[in-house]
Amino acid sequence: MEPDLPDSPSLITQVSEGMRVIDADGAEVGVVDLVRLSDIDAVTVQAPVDGSAVSDLAGSTEVEEPDVPADVAARLLRKGYLKVDGEEPFDVAVYVEADQIEDVRDNVVQLNVGMEDLITEE
Repeated sequence: MEPDLPDSPSLITQVSEGMRVIDADGAEVGVVDLVRLSDIDAVTVQAPVDGSAVSDLAGSTEVEEPDVPADVAARLLRKGYLKVDGEEPFDVAVYVEADQIEDVRDNVVQLNVGMEDLITEE
């Protein structure tokens, strides 16, 4: 089975902290706070081991980012992601998967999805 990698890995390499992020409709999402490139060797959780739950496995690691459930974190780490600090009035940080990046130009990251399709930080 092929790894689930971004279609355009080069786009995420063009992103840097501080860039503005807009969704597919042009709505302001926020500002890039963190850029993590894909890691195909990232740990994946496919099934409970010895009866342990995914949450038990997640609790055994010291990973601070991404701050999402373990299965989602594994996917983000494999694909690569951006952490985006949310805009007022919500101030909620969201994560953008590398393959959700449509374009990067003029210090703006354009997404190919709406804000409702982004992963919210826990």
